[in-house]
Amino acid sequence: MHFEPTSIELPKLLQARARDSGLDRRDFLKLTGASGFALGAFPLMAAAQQQQALAPSGLKPTQQPSAFVRIAPDGIVTVTINRLDFGQGVQTGLPMLLAEELDADWSKVRSVHGSADPAYVDPIFGVHLTGGSNSIHNSFMQYRELGARTRAMLVSAAAAQWGVAPGELRTDNGFVIGPGGRRAGYGELAEAAMKQPVPQTVTLKDAKQFRIVGKPTGRLDARAKSSGGQSYGIDLRLPGMLTAVVAHPAVFGAKVKSLDDGAARAVKGVKAVLRIPADRGGEAVAVVADGYWPAKTARDALRIEWDTSGVEKVDSAKQLADYRELAKQPGLVKYDADMSKLAGAAHRISAEFVFPYLAHAPMEPLNCTVAYDGQGAELWMGTQMPGLDAMAASRTLGVPPQAVKVNTQMAGGGFGRRAIPTSDYVVEACQVAKAARAAGVNAPVRTLWSREDDIRGGYYRPMHVHRADIAFDADGRIVAWDHVIVGQSILKGTPFEEMMVEKGIDRTLVEGMREPYDVPMRLVVHQPQVNVPVLWWRSVGSTHTAYVMETLIDEVARTARQDPVAWRMKMFGDRHARHKAALQLAVDKSGYGHRALPAGRAWGVAVHESFDSVVAYVVEASVTKGVPKLHNVTAGVHCNFAVNPLSVEAQVQGAALMGLGTCLPGAAITLKDGVVEQSNFHEYSVARIGDMPRIAVHIVPSAEPPTGMGEPGLPPLAPAFANAIARLTGRTPRELPFKLA
Repeated sequence: MHFEPTSIELPKLLQARARDSGLDRRDFLKLTGASGFALGAFPLMAAAQQQQALAPSGLKPTQQPSAFVRIAPDGIVTVTINRLDFGQGVQTGLPMLLAEELDADWSKVRSVHGSADPAYVDPIFGVHLTGGSNSIHNSFMQYRELGARTRAMLVSAAAAQWGVAPGELRTDNGFVIGPGGRRAGYGELAEAAMKQPVPQTVTLKDAKQFRIVGKPTGRLDARAKSSGGQSYGIDLRLPGMLTAVVAHPAVFGAKVKSLDDGAARAVKGVKAVLRIPADRGGEAVAVVADGYWPAKTARDALRIEWDTSGVEKVDSAKQLADYRELAKQPGLVKYDADMSKLAGAAHRISAEFVFPYLAHAPMEPLNCTVAYDGQGAELWMGTQMPGLDAMAASRTLGVPPQAVKVNTQMAGGGFGRRAIPTSDYVVEACQVAKAARAAGVNAPVRTLWSREDDIRGGYYRPMHVHRADIAFDADGRIVAWDHVIVGQSILKGTPFEEMMVEKGIDRTLVEGMREPYDVPMRLVVHQPQVNVPVLWWRSVGSTHTAYVMETLIDEVARTARQDPVAWRMKMFGDRHARHKAALQLAVDKSGYGHRALPAGRAWGVAVHESFDSVVAYVVEASVTKGVPKLHNVTAGVHCNFAVNPLSVEAQVQGAALMGLGTCLPGAAITLKDGVVEQSNFHEYSVARIGDMPRIAVHIVPSAEPPTGMGEPGLPPLAPAFANAIARLTGRTPRELPFKLA
């Protein structure tokens, strides 16, 4: 009964949902028993879950095996993941944890995405969320316990059938084994196991017993992705489905002043041209057609005059000048150390850093498919926050939350863009579906963004300006560090403001500052309001703070004629053991200090902690005719216990390449008269295969619970590269992307 609708019969679907939300435990067992140990109709049962109908033992929905495990008669184990997989590998990592404690046959393990039901919230935060590198970190114990509970229920079922005590049985590779070698496959026992009580407490394996977790393991989706068989949200096809594209205002928040849609309506295949509300109080025009090409062709034929009165028209050059002036003014104070020693110190560094807006630019542009019948809706999209998006759909469509179902799809990247507090692209798709129905178009509608829509669509990593004034003695001991950051808040006005804005300061804006060096710092913050929508971007605040900290620390060491590695180790003192271990591992594996580099090359070093993991880079770089080149990268990673070392390696490689991309010419979003100037990859640079250096990833051994790895590999790459350039040229790049001329 695993719910995978292949056609759209929305009224019947909603009736079934209303009926099934009141299932008692006996009816639930009858329903799910028909197909083995299944999550079955679980996605239909949010109301029943909230009433604890499935949890007589007091367990939460997040702890119930029925929501996460399905064992088919042939022994195939399907694990539902409570996260979006958009390249980071949790579709393999989470099943590894469950399969380990289940004693499953790994060759028979599969995985599917969950939904917006309560069972699939983050067990720590209590909301549906893929972000903050928390997937393995927060669900490590959850999925292990789910596997152990499932195993215990299988053992209990076998014990009851064989008339023996559960303690006489053991499990191995998908079988329950009894006295005299009697054995039964998990598939044979699944239906009976479903009827067993769910144990409240379970005993987990000792790490020494692991045979799956901790071993380099290929991804469950590797074959589908490498063969072109993987389906993403953009690939969804439903009977009768139409496609919509939207003409967004060129200036954020603008409205339609006049519209001539005659030529657009004349395009063959066009079903409707619709004016709809747009993000940030603006207005947009949607074209609905029987395919992407007629919809796009018709959109191109629209003649729209936009009303930009009353909205700020941002100009990047003026914005930079304004930020520089702001940096000279009093602001909110994060740290307030004594700055009296700035004057009279042996050495002083004054520096300004500029970081541009950055687009997320995932390979799969934004998309959302909505089937709406006026009373309820079903949505399909790759979303990092399905619960929040479901609520946004409910509000937009004017239907009860329980009448909205979200089907999480595999996504082709996102880097934060699919976790938007405003749910902008989901709300837009719902506005299109609602307007289409009002216009007499009764069919599922897929709203699809083009690459140009994606890059011009807003929600960028904010632009930042940093100013630093540092005083230090002849030995490199920092006696005063006066610092200012100017940049938009990504949290003010969002549901996250209450817990992540402290004394008016957005925590993400200042994360990564001062630590781990514990320097005497005065840190002042300015958070201007600008008519450019901003959002977290892979590694969030550390995208800029790591660069500033690690290049300035390196410059202090070089000025004091100290080795940058030795100086950092000295600064760590007897604290920060994980930083020291990661840095030392990268140094040892790279040959830094022992191996002579080819002529024209230099070492660069950086280390940074984000999302509770530490990544250190030792790089080799050169500069030829003003063009920098990164040749080799050696990473030392401390993420505590590595559930899947191959995934850790892949995450570091991908993050390093993305970090390198921020250094390349053209890696910036700029605005002129309120309009974004970049449109596609010919104008907005991302790192390509030819830019990829050789990367060796080494993991510090640890038995401690795992920390995050989706983002920590990005922040220290750019400063390590910059520090190598500084050794070669005598000047540290102060602006990203690099401008060496």
